[in-house]
Amino acid sequence: MAQSGYSISTPRPINPAANTTTPSAQAAQSQNPYLGSTPSGAANSQTLQLSLQDAIARGLHYNLGLVETNQAGATARAQRLRALSAILPQISARGEQAFERLSLKEIGIKLPPIPGFPGLPSATDPFGYQDARVSGSMSLYNSELRNRYAQQKNAEEAAALNIKDSRDIVVYAVGTAYLQVVGSAARVGTAEAQLASSQEADRQLADQVKSEVSPEIDSLRAQVQRQTAEQSLVNARNSLEKDKLTLGRVIGLPADQKFTLTSGVSYVPLPDFTKELAGDEALRSRADLASAAATVKAAESAVRAEKGQRLPVLGVSANYGAGGVNPGHMDQLYTVSGTVSVPIYTGGRIQADIEEAQADLARRRSEYEDLKGRIVYDVRVAMLDAQASESGVKVALSNQSLAAKALTQAEDRYANGVTNYLEVIQAHEAVASAGENYIESLYSFNIAKVALARAMGLADKRVQDFFQGK
Repeated sequence: MAQSGYSISTPRPINPAANTTTPSAQAAQSQNPYLGSTPSGAANSQTLQLSLQDAIARGLHYNLGLVETNQAGATARAQRLRALSAILPQISARGEQAFERLSLKEIGIKLPPIPGFPGLPSATDPFGYQDARVSGSMSLYNSELRNRYAQQKNAEEAAALNIKDSRDIVVYAVGTAYLQVVGSAARVGTAEAQLASSQEADRQLADQVKSEVSPEIDSLRAQVQRQTAEQSLVNARNSLEKDKLTLGRVIGLPADQKFTLTSGVSYVPLPDFTKELAGDEALRSRADLASAAATVKAAESAVRAEKGQRLPVLGVSANYGAGGVNPGHMDQLYTVSGTVSVPIYTGGRIQADIEEAQADLARRRSEYEDLKGRIVYDVRVAMLDAQASESGVKVALSNQSLAAKALTQAEDRYANGVTNYLEVIQAHEAVASAGENYIESLYSFNIAKVALARAMGLADKRVQDFFQGK
């Protein structure tokens, strides 16, 4: 099928406990070229400022998947030129300077014995001659070669469309990796704020315990909360560094290159369009679908080429030049010939070739129809994910506000002696959970928009529109 042969799965949700990568996951990443790149140069001491559009631009230049697809396109072009050369005239020039001595016995020249005549020598005297000619040949009619060329031409078109589709895959890979770093950075910020709050609470309760204003158990609870916040921050920073390494790999940055992200992705509502409109746009814009259609045409040409083996082949060849014993005694020489070739018996080879080509054509057509359905499926799934996660973002924003109010009330109740510090700790945990939920829901929503941009085609343009509210 005229596709890249690789897919990019949706990155993992932001999870502070997910700090390890299984060997199988590492192997999958190492085998997928869209998760690799050709790093550009060596790292420098400057900190690179990287926006989402900058990252996409670098990915479109250095990502290994796109590099390999470009090379595959060059190979397809070479194959088309090779098929074209088979139906174009072939012209060559040849010059010859020969020195010979022939054996008459070898070629069977002899005379019967004649009295008084010594007979012929066994070999000729040495002699030389010159021959210079320009030769040409051309196929006047060869159905197989002409359809082979049509096949390779369609294959080259499919390869060019594959390059466009690979650009969409790169945009998706870079976009998800970039958003993963943004989400991890947001979580680090939340963890730092939680740690600062826990440290301040621990300090205040330690003073109150010394002053015998609060029981020691409240101080112990505050210490547990502070230590938990410290470990959460360590995990968050570890995840951030790993996600930054992943992004650097995708866009071709050296492993030691420092960079910061300048596109703090915020909530931008999803554009207002229906799933039917999005599906129609995808069927018009997806390069892999157009590539699959070109592959079907190539398979149709292959069937015609195999059938063309049964037809007569017409050709012509000619040469023109001069020959003689030396340049001063050259004679004009030429040859013109036409040929007709018709296969009479091939032992069933041609029929086998035809059936194989027809089977391949049936497979290509089935893959094309399947891809059409899969594109519509991808669009609708991405829209459902985007709509659900957008609703989740709105709920998470409301929950953040409610959790902050609950924390304020719990602190006031504790300060007035109405409750113990356990209620304050629970309120802190509710605030932390609300912050995590908002980060995860916003990340899921933005990933769904990137996936929708990929599903609809022209991903680099649509990503810009989706994240700038156009």
